[in-house]
Amino acid sequence: MQYVLAILAAFHILPAVFWAGTTFALARSGGAGAEVLARQQLGAATVAILAGLALMYFLHNGAVGNFELALGVGALCAIAAAGVQSGMGMPALRRLPRASAADAPLLKERFVRAQRIAAGLLAITVICMAVPRFI
Repeated sequence: MQYVLAILAAFHILPAVFWAGTTFALARSGGAGAEVLARQQLGAATVAILAGLALMYFLHNGAVGNFELALGVGALCAIAAAGVQSGMGMPALRRLPRASAADAPLLKERFVRAQRIAAGLLAITVICMAVPRFI
């Protein structure tokens, strides 16, 4: 069973680091490289969230203490970040190639705003993953 947990942890941590890193980079750079990274970003988010849910099931099933509450807040923030990126950022990015010269900057700003909101939510997520060990 330990090897399953190790594999799940790898499938949770590695994509989450990619997801958070690209989110922070896209938020800071004004969306430079968004066309290349956005789809992979959401794929990494999906894998990280599903693996995190599996880890929560195997390691914290039935128990509800401060540790689980902090992890739950982090998980909700991560899910919200993925929702903002897929619901607000991706539609703007998809419309960008066909946009008029007047609409293109607005769509790009909408994508960047989604990345900035998601970056804040993912920062809370990272804090919620680290803090419970000390509660």
